[in-house]
Amino acid sequence: MNVSHTPAAGTDVLSTTKISNGLSSARLYLCTDARKDRGDFGQFVDAAFAGGVDIIQLRDKTIEAAEELELLAVLKETAERHGRLWAVNDRADIAVLSGAPVFHIGQKDLPLAAARTLLNGNAAIGLSSHAPEQVDAALSAASGPAGLDYFCVGPVWATPTKPGRAAVGLELVKYAAAAASAAGQEGQPDAGVPWFAIGGIDHGNVEQVVEAGARRIVVVRAITEADDPSAAAASLLAALDAPGS
Repeated sequence: MNVSHTPAAGTDVLSTTKISNGLSSARLYLCTDARKDRGDFGQFVDAAFAGGVDIIQLRDKTIEAAEELELLAVLKETAERHGRLWAVNDRADIAVLSGAPVFHIGQKDLPLAAARTLLNGNAAIGLSSHAPEQVDAALSAASGPAGLDYFCVGPVWATPTKPGRAAVGLELVKYAAAAASAAGQEGQPDAGVPWFAIGGIDHGNVEQVVEAGARRIVVVRAITEADDPSAAAASLLAALDAPGS
């Protein structure tokens, strides 16, 4: 884990150990919008964590910074109550101000080294990857001076949350599994850096992702559109933990 905490005065952040352990054991990562249409953000994230979600990221391009910070305060309190992690997407300023323990960037967002500098070592950083060379770069960056803490592989299937982004299919998941295994040391089959399959994963296809080699997944609609978010999360975890997974 490359998080190195030297908190700024007044900044309330989780310890390096807690973030590292939380990421290492994480299996189910959820991205959600602000749920403006339902007005139940607090209840929803509480139910998702109760069902076994390990990390929740607020990702909503339609809200302003002030509203995002308010919702992140709710997410933070709920995550801490459940002993789980929470994440900010794209905006390093929001991550710093909210004290987020996890920050996620895309290939066209802040460079990893710049993000690490801005966050001053106070958050784990994850990166999206969409091609074999990006997976290789992520694995290399995990042991580099800037330090990448996890990466995502996808979108496995086309998803409305990423319009215009071509699906990469299960082949990239298989590639990531093999590359991470090859880069790993004894006792670390995943090279010591967690990676997640993402994109269109739901209850009907999660077994395929597991068969391709993924042990961790990121989901959106499989939980955000569920009538019972807690049960939906528990069902996905059961699939990840099924015999042979």
